[in-house]
Amino acid sequence: MYKFVLLLLTCFSLLACGSSKSSKTNYTNAREKNYSPTVDKKLYDVVNHALGYQGTRYKFGGTTKRGMDCSGLVYIAFQEENIALPRVSRDMAKEGKSVKTKDVKVGDLLFFKTNGSGRINHVGLVVDIIPGQILFVHSTSSRGVIVSSLNEGYWNNAYTEARRII
Repeated sequence: MYKFVLLLLTCFSLLACGSSKSSKTNYTNAREKNYSPTVDKKLYDVVNHALGYQGTRYKFGGTTKRGMDCSGLVYIAFQEENIALPRVSRDMAKEGKSVKTKDVKVGDLLFFKTNGSGRINHVGLVVDIIPGQILFVHSTSSRGVIVSSLNEGYWNNAYTEARRII
């Protein structure tokens, strides 16, 4: 009976996540779908580095395939292309230039306030723009590194700003 209750609680906690079915999409190569010769190749390489971590479990402070947090994912993806960023999401939000949501492009960073403190504490990297939808890769404490949509209620409500680094 104990194992059944434990299994039931585990299933419930997985289903209670703020992400929807769109976050289950496995993006393997941003350049295959979005590459344009007029866009910086380095930018798509950053996105593809981040996408390579899909499925990695969440680990606070993590920056490897063994575990990664949201800012660690973005930090490492840019670092692999020799682009220096601060390690913490609220500090990343001070870099680059502000971009209106309607002008967001693949490779831009999205920032969120998810803990009620009024401070930025989450970051995602835009991987695709489809009509009416912005998709971004990030690391969530409940599901690890996934792709989500800014249209999802939880993320839309927590969204604060977008910034362009390159």
